[in-house]
Amino acid sequence: MATLYEAYFDGDIDIPGDLDAFLRNRNLFVNYSLTPRHFKWALTNFVPEVAIHSREQDRRIVREHYDRGNDFFGWFLGERMVYTSGFFQNPAEETCEQAQDNKMNLVAQKLQLKPGERLLDIGCGWGTLVRHTAKYYGTDSTGVTIAERQTEFGNQRIQDWGLEKQARVLCKDYREIPKQKFDKIVSLEMVEHVGVKNLVSFYEQVRDLLTDDGLFLLQWTGLRRGLRPEDLIWGLFMNKYIFPGADASLCPSPMLKAMEKAGWETHSVENISIHYSWTIKKWHENWLSNREAVIAAYGERWFRIWHFFLAWSVIIAEQGNAACFQVVLNKNLDHYDRTRWVKSKAAILGDRAESFEAPAAQAAE
Repeated sequence: MATLYEAYFDGDIDIPGDLDAFLRNRNLFVNYSLTPRHFKWALTNFVPEVAIHSREQDRRIVREHYDRGNDFFGWFLGERMVYTSGFFQNPAEETCEQAQDNKMNLVAQKLQLKPGERLLDIGCGWGTLVRHTAKYYGTDSTGVTIAERQTEFGNQRIQDWGLEKQARVLCKDYREIPKQKFDKIVSLEMVEHVGVKNLVSFYEQVRDLLTDDGLFLLQWTGLRRGLRPEDLIWGLFMNKYIFPGADASLCPSPMLKAMEKAGWETHSVENISIHYSWTIKKWHENWLSNREAVIAAYGERWFRIWHFFLAWSVIIAEQGNAACFQVVLNKNLDHYDRTRWVKSKAAILGDRAESFEAPAAQAAE
């Protein structure tokens, strides 16, 4: 498989026609054996990047990726600039923007957000959820990212929306978040950059930042238990070309074990992998529609890398190899009023309101 995609990236071969159809039949003509290049790269790049996760290393790696250019990410993320799985009610008809609005409202519902509450978004990206919760749920929202361009973009959008008094994006490593209390905390697909050895300390830090009766929602991408040969090749590919230093291989069991070791109680766990697949499908469509702009700015090679990545990701997530999970946790183990989670016409596990609409009428961005 590696020989195939590297030859494609380098322009040594072309894949005419439908890349999606080509990759769906990949097992007919590729194997997933490891080559000497895999071992060399894993030892010299993958292991050091995934194992260490110092502040300096994370800042360098994350900025190299996320500060590439807002235009680059906008060409596949779309107007919302949300780099995490959306949530679909009707994937055939809903746009990427509608799916992201659904997801943000679902997150707000699961966290039971109320006006005036202090919300922290760890790894907030371009600050879209920060703005959304401040505008539609009346929260005082703070986002944290170590990417400078994301910080600038997020604060500019906050200013454009007139939300400076109740929303902000800080350019900080998560380990540098000031010690204060938040009523609710959310982190969407950022924990992959924390590192396995830092998971418990990360969950302990989040717990210390939360008020006693607060809730924490974590969303992450990982793999299901029982790895297959393709999963290893996929992980090495992702780390080399897409997310250097990230670990997107964690299944729920070690994640939940680390959460419980840090003192959390689990309220709900939801597998949203099919929504992850549908989201990436929308991103792939956006990417293809902006082909000429991407090549003009970043070259044919970068277009091919991300074309291949997005097409393969749709299939990997659809098949369940790559998975996406949402977990809601509470801090207070003894006196927390658990009935506050349950509303009429809603299930305890995977709460669903009758609608994904935000409390206030949606305004055009």
